[in-house]
Amino acid sequence: MSYVSIRTEPSSDVPAKLTRRALAKQRTRERVLSAARQLFGERGYEGATIRDIAQAAGMSTGAVFASFADKSELFDEILTADYEVIFAQMSEAARAGATVDESLLGVFGVAYRFHLEQLPLLRASIAVSWTRSDAAERRNRADIKHIFRLIAEVVQRAVDRGQLKNDLDGKLLAEITWDVYVANYRRAVFDNWSADALLVRLADQIKIIFASARA
Repeated sequence: MSYVSIRTEPSSDVPAKLTRRALAKQRTRERVLSAARQLFGERGYEGATIRDIAQAAGMSTGAVFASFADKSELFDEILTADYEVIFAQMSEAARAGATVDESLLGVFGVAYRFHLEQLPLLRASIAVSWTRSDAAERRNRADIKHIFRLIAEVVQRAVDRGQLKNDLDGKLLAEITWDVYVANYRRAVFDNWSADALLVRLADQIKIIFASARA
């Protein structure tokens, strides 16, 4: 699965007034994203071409490239938008858990349930994660820092509560937890596991991951 970003910059209290040109550009971008989401889900990443996406959106390929540098950027934008939709729920789940296990299961439970509702798109994201360009990979590694920050907050809160040791390697634990969470999606794609089944597996994995870090 692709690594994706969470945009958390606070918005202005007074929304900026869009010009007619800016509004038209925004609408074009939304049409492209909508068409691309559908085609990526139906045909996978490789099967959906920019030409096909442009045709489905009712515009030229030039109009698509006016909004997105390439297909990789367009696909990443779709994945990013999905996580933006559920980030508030993930943050709430992170705060609600009484232990590191409960918080992490809450965070990833939100993501599992959301993405399993879009299984074809999930399959495409897993496939492209191994074939992306070096530039796209660097961009995604930078973007995922937002998710790691959320996991790090969960870990630090457990340390502050005396549930985890002070000298633990929080960065490494966050990376391992993320890698395990992503790897579990293969069970959903190829073995038809439900979100609940994935969470049961993840719960056992988290126990092992944090075993040496518990106070």
